[in-house]
Amino acid sequence: MRIAIAQINPTVGDLEGNRDKIIRFIQEATDRQADIVSFPELSVTGYPPEDLLLQPKFIQDNLEKIKEIAACVKDIVAIVGFVDSKDAKLYNAAAIIYQGGIKGIYHKELLPNYGVFDEKRYFSQGDNPGVFNINGIIFAVNICEDIWYEQGPLAQQVASGAKLILNISASPYYAGKIAKREKVILNQAKTNGIVISYANLIGGQDELVFDGQSMIADEQGGIIKRGAAFEEELVFADVQIPLHEDKIQKDIVQITASFFSEEKSILAGVECEPLKAAEEIYKALVLGLKDYVIKNGFKKVVIGLSGGIDSSLVAAIAVDAFGKDNVIGIFMPSRYSSQESEVDAQLLAKNLGIEFKSVSIEHIYKMYLLFFESHFAGLSRDITEENIQARIRGNVLMAFSNKFGWLVLTTGNKSEMSTGYATLYGDMAGGFAVIKDVFKTVVYDLASYRNSLKRVIPARVLTKEPTAELRSDQKDSDFLPPYDLLDPILKAYIEEDKSAQEIIESGFDQDVVRQVVSLVDRSEYKRRQAPPGIKITSKAFGKDRRMPVTNKYSKFK
Repeated sequence: MRIAIAQINPTVGDLEGNRDKIIRFIQEATDRQADIVSFPELSVTGYPPEDLLLQPKFIQDNLEKIKEIAACVKDIVAIVGFVDSKDAKLYNAAAIIYQGGIKGIYHKELLPNYGVFDEKRYFSQGDNPGVFNINGIIFAVNICEDIWYEQGPLAQQVASGAKLILNISASPYYAGKIAKREKVILNQAKTNGIVISYANLIGGQDELVFDGQSMIADEQGGIIKRGAAFEEELVFADVQIPLHEDKIQKDIVQITASFFSEEKSILAGVECEPLKAAEEIYKALVLGLKDYVIKNGFKKVVIGLSGGIDSSLVAAIAVDAFGKDNVIGIFMPSRYSSQESEVDAQLLAKNLGIEFKSVSIEHIYKMYLLFFESHFAGLSRDITEENIQARIRGNVLMAFSNKFGWLVLTTGNKSEMSTGYATLYGDMAGGFAVIKDVFKTVVYDLASYRNSLKRVIPARVLTKEPTAELRSDQKDSDFLPPYDLLDPILKAYIEEDKSAQEIIESGFDQDVVRQVVSLVDRSEYKRRQAPPGIKITSKAFGKDRRMPVTNKYSKFK
């Protein structure tokens, strides 16, 4: 039996475009002699469709599209994810299609309702077996979460005699998720003595990015074939499935087919190996940014270049996402900007081949200081005057954005977002925050990885001490602990939900932990006003971590 996985990148709400893409992949799978082709979860609607699911016309249009897809299916079984509606309830569903007709529909049973998932808000729980018989080969269909647990839909399907499981999924990426996912799939295949075809989505959708890396696992828990990371493709494998010899149970849907007997050409292809950590994260950021920009109809992006590591990395990611001609870098010096910063920003732009503008904000800054002079008389300069510069820069970038239709990319990282080391309506002003979920220490890893491909980020940028350059001789370390100390504390507190006391007991200085936890807690209001950014950790700000802004709970009792 030849199995194909259509690892596609649909767009949420683009029902016509998604339909056409699905039909194209079905035709290609048919041409390459596949017997079964499966598509990711909710391929017709895109994932996650969120509150589009509350609009009756959207549901009806999606139902029309699955019928149009079915009409194009001939000598191949196609498994396609869509939204089913039955008895005034909605289901996350898979259509099993053959010879122009829908032969069966499976409704997802285990509905995740944690982290970025809100499926119980929209869907009802399914209870149909999802087991099918093609010429004595028993296979079953389930959806994403259904395969993650030993006791659940999978166990029931195996008990019904299924030797092949076709799982369709939309599993969002975060660093380390791929290894975890693969372990689950391989363990389920080995434990149950079955072949598993796991079809995963690829593409960016707002904060989420899906990595693909679909896989086909054998009965011994080995990988037969693995799909590419962050790329659309058809994944093929020829597998041996034992015929079912027992009496066919009544809850198994019978499908009579005639496509197994013909001799098939020998499959060829390049095996895809798992990526190293930095490459994996970098590619996730490139795809997430590319899809956000293109799917939302933007043509070009603009970045405030500071000569620092964060803006340099964002610029490199942007160029890799949609080309040097679509990226503009603007350097906005004030009296506190160093000559080295301007040189490094210019060199970065030259290395990347992007358009570079230098727009001094010094005159505007002087006017601000003059305007506030009488109001601030007798008061010393402080963070107020620092933030004015950041907000002027935000205004400059937004003016270029409005005039030319460029999307402003912000350059703040997760360490800064966590601790509030960012200026509202200043460096936080923009349409998309590319590295919002990337800790500062990881920023350096990613920059080094990018330079390993081709040196584009100036060497000094990777070695000089980080600074916002909003006052004389300013350094990040004036406000924050060193990043190699800060980031592990942030990870423990934010991503691992450890208490301050637990972090202290693990060996961190009490005063530092208290400082960091306090900074995180009192910066929630800022994060609520930040632009969306790409999730690459197990717990990103936003849907993953939903803390109240008004919050009097003490972490230090």
